[in-house]
Amino acid sequence: MTTMAFSHSAPRDRAVLKALLWLMRLVVAGILLQTLFFKFTGAAESVYIFEALGVEPYGRIGSGVVELIASVLILLPSTVALGALLSLGLMTGAIVSHFAVLGIEIMGDGGLLFALAIVVFVCSAAVLLASADQLPIVGSRLRARTCAVRLS
Repeated sequence: MTTMAFSHSAPRDRAVLKALLWLMRLVVAGILLQTLFFKFTGAAESVYIFEALGVEPYGRIGSGVVELIASVLILLPSTVALGALLSLGLMTGAIVSHFAVLGIEIMGDGGLLFALAIVVFVCSAAVLLASADQLPIVGSRLRARTCAVRLS
């Protein structure tokens, strides 16, 4: 009887996991796309950040373009892993920049930008682990070692 209950709940559990991963993809894309407005319009916070890092305006515009690409890639079923990997790399840079140069709070934001970077990092990492089999070269090796969930 226990086995029967498990076999009936497995498809439901898989559907819940798939929905959760979609939600994480939407969160990543939503946050990255929302910040593009500030990067591309030269908002004071964005200019401040990239001046402090010594890469204004090219770093601001360049990171915005890469964030746009990552947002699109993470939403497309065939490129989920690539988008997650790209956004994970971007957020690693953002988090390191917060710790090394910027600090947690920027221009009185109460740490909001840092918190958003952490959320995107965690969601991207989860999505990447679940879709790692899509990655060229390393994907097949990771599939053999993990229980990757197909997202498409």
